[in-house]
Amino acid sequence: MHSDRHTLFQKLWEHYLTVTPSAKDIHRLLGGTQGQAIVNDHIALRTFNLDPVRLDRLAEHFRVLGYQRGGEYHFDAKKLYARHYEHPDPTAPKVFISELLVDQCSPTLQAIVGDLVAQVDPAAVDADDFLYSGAHWSIDEATYRTLLEESEYAAWMAAWGWRPNHFTVSVNALEQYTTLASVNEALKDAGYRLNDSGGEIKGSPEVLLEQSSTLADEADVRFRDRTARIPSCFYEFAKRYPDKDGKLYGGFVPASADKIFESTHAAGR
Repeated sequence: MHSDRHTLFQKLWEHYLTVTPSAKDIHRLLGGTQGQAIVNDHIALRTFNLDPVRLDRLAEHFRVLGYQRGGEYHFDAKKLYARHYEHPDPTAPKVFISELLVDQCSPTLQAIVGDLVAQVDPAAVDADDFLYSGAHWSIDEATYRTLLEESEYAAWMAAWGWRPNHFTVSVNALEQYTTLASVNEALKDAGYRLNDSGGEIKGSPEVLLEQSSTLADEADVRFRDRTARIPSCFYEFAKRYPDKDGKLYGGFVPASADKIFESTHAAGR
C-alpha cells in the first residue's frame, strides 16, 4: 500500500485520465486564464461485497494514510451500500466507496460476478496499484450486456474493474465561479452534456451540498471477443455549505448520490 497520500492520488488521477480525457479539458476551462489549480473534493470507487474485494479492503488503502470512517449510505433500489472516509487534513480529498450487494441480485448475476471475483489474487488487493489496476479478468461482450440488463453498476465493474469512477471539482475553491449553476452553464457552453437525472443540480443549500456531473466519457474496452466503445468515467462538481457551527459540511446526501451513479448510464445519450 502507498505510504504517501499524494502519490496515491496522483496515480489514481493519471489512470482516470486515460479513460476520461475530458477531465483535462475541463480543468483548463474552469482554471481560467491564470490556470488556477483545481481542488479535488472527493473521488469515488466501486466494488463488490465479496471476498477479497469488499469495501473494507479498499478502504484499508486509505486508512493506512490516516483516513477515518465518515458516514454510511444505503441505496436500496440499486442494491448498493457505501461509506465515505475523511482525512484529518481538511485539504485532503474525501473518498466515497460503494459496493454492490451481490447476494441481493439474481442467481445469474451472482454466478457471473462470483466467477470474476474468483479470478482476483487476494494478494493483489493489498498491492500499491490495486485501486487503479482495472479488471483482473476478461469477459465477452454478451456477458457484459447480460449484467447491464440487471445492474449498470455490475456491468461497469465487469468492464472497467478497479479505478476511480469519478473525481470531483470543489466549486468552493474556484476563483472564477461562485455557484454550481454558473459552472454548469460554462460546461454546457463548451459542449459537455450533464447528467440531468433528478435535475442538473442534485441537492440544495438546505441539505448543505449541491452536486452535478458530466455524462461519462466513452472509451474502448477490449472484451474477449471484440472491442466496444462504452461509458467509462465522469467528472463531478460539488459545492458545500456551512453547517450551523459554520463548518463546511463534509458528508454526502444519499438522494443526490443515488442520481450521480447514473452518470455512467448509456441510456439517453
